[in-house]
Amino acid sequence: MARKTAIRDTDYLVISARVKALETGLLTGERMEQLLEAKTDEEAVKLLQEWGYPQLDAAHPDAMDAALAAVREATMADLAEGMPDRRYLELFQIKYDYHNAKALLKAEVMGVPAGSMLMDMGRVPAAGLETAVKERDLEHLPEMLASAVAEARQVLETTRDPQLSDIVLDRWCYRDMAALAEATGSRFLQGYVAAQVDAVNLRTAVRTLRMGKGTDFLQGALLEGGDLSPDAVLKAAAVGAAGLQELYGTTRFRSAAESGADALGGGSLTEFEKRCDDAVGDYLAGAQYVPFGEAPLVGYLAARETEYTNLRIILMGRAAGIDPAVIRARLRASYL
Repeated sequence: MARKTAIRDTDYLVISARVKALETGLLTGERMEQLLEAKTDEEAVKLLQEWGYPQLDAAHPDAMDAALAAVREATMADLAEGMPDRRYLELFQIKYDYHNAKALLKAEVMGVPAGSMLMDMGRVPAAGLETAVKERDLEHLPEMLASAVAEARQVLETTRDPQLSDIVLDRWCYRDMAALAEATGSRFLQGYVAAQVDAVNLRTAVRTLRMGKGTDFLQGALLEGGDLSPDAVLKAAAVGAAGLQELYGTTRFRSAAESGADALGGGSLTEFEKRCDDAVGDYLAGAQYVPFGEAPLVGYLAARETEYTNLRIILMGRAAGIDPAVIRARLRASYL
């Protein structure tokens, strides 16, 4: 079980100063606009290199993702040196462990290599997790991850339905994140995890209604740990779009719920997904103005994750010849 340790805000004086310096390197909305308006892909890549990124070639997505992973790992290593509690970094690694578990179990059932589906950005090296899953030797994995893989494999072998095994892994993922956040004693971090759970549950409710699946499926897919209980979301979804709008209308997810209602009427799921992400980002708004403590650190790490997402959207969109206005509409809100 994770140790519960109270860390004082003042313990973050050094790392907070480092974060403030690193924030100046985040890509602003103005720089994102420069990437969108670059006349050629080569010009866009050159701009990124001027801003400290390696060469990112959207024509080779695997290589681009590997390069972004290397940048991310370097940032993590830089911050780890002065950090009082590494668990703040681990919170941003957990989701990649569970992503890799999903990929490995699906590949196992399909009889194909996981290969490019794996992302080497988790707590557990992707190769090590692959070996553990293949050899069914989960003893040396983090406890919750091991339990998750065992349960998800059993569900997948029994039902042959990867969607159901994904639900199992998602539940364990956010349970893992919530336990880690609680162990740090940080209310800010716990609130950040709760906001993510609320976003996941809203997404799940809208997708379930859009696919015409029943409340039994939705009940099994909703997660514990958000500010809104699964029961409340289930009851709202039973009413339909109006019920979700009413439930989320007094929360930071109001705009996302409105977009979800549009999606249920045939509107864009892409816009809905963006608004869900932006609502979680709204939780972090203002963290950069906190002088010290864990909030600026968490805000910066989340901002970098958003930056990587936006870079992929821009570069892949440009490579596909998508109109800049369409790409712009898909970008997540900037931290700065």
